[in-house]
Amino acid sequence: MKFDRDGLPFVGLAAVPAAGALLAGRRRLAGALTVLPAAVLLFFRDPDRTPDLVPSGALDRDAVLAPADAKVMHVGPPQPGTAPRLDEQEGWQQVVMFLSVFDVHINRTPVGGTVESVTYRPGRFLAAFTAESGAENERSEIVVVDEVDGRTRRVVFRQIVGLLARRVVTRVRPGDVLRPGQRIGLMKFGSRMDVFLPPEVDLCVAEGDRTVAGETVIARWPARGAS
Repeated sequence: MKFDRDGLPFVGLAAVPAAGALLAGRRRLAGALTVLPAAVLLFFRDPDRTPDLVPSGALDRDAVLAPADAKVMHVGPPQPGTAPRLDEQEGWQQVVMFLSVFDVHINRTPVGGTVESVTYRPGRFLAAFTAESGAENERSEIVVVDEVDGRTRRVVFRQIVGLLARRVVTRVRPGDVLRPGQRIGLMKFGSRMDVFLPPEVDLCVAEGDRTVAGETVIARWPARGAS
């Protein structure tokens, strides 16, 4: 199991009580307090994930992958105030996913392609499972575009902070070329991810479903040649 480098300062801070108890000669208490840094380290775990392959052994370019380990909270038309403002696209569909503190918080791109833009927007810190958080909370918006069979595919996804998660780490920038399911960053301590897809994309999840980042197919582009 790997762990994300951004977790090291938090693990060190969580280890201070145990170290203090050990220095004071209270070994049993120190042993009990080691649960704290262990729990924080577990939060920053970074397991490898393998997207599904088509029979030829190549990545399935028609699949849209889950960007996070999470519970699906909304599937359908965009919640009020959340729809992306892109001149090239209207009529979005939205998939909202909530990450608890027990979920892996490494985020992945749902599709392959070129990063068209990365936009940070300051905001509030409402609980991430509320509908209002999608429009009002602090977030990072990433737009990825790809060309498949002469057709442009554009997907928008957002890292959104919550009541506890107050920092978004985004490790991609415009011009980067991504593989489906590639790591793009993380969010710290409970948060939300939104994916916006064009109307022709078939959604494959429902409210209440659990997703695995980089593996669960949440949507699929129509068969090539289909209208």
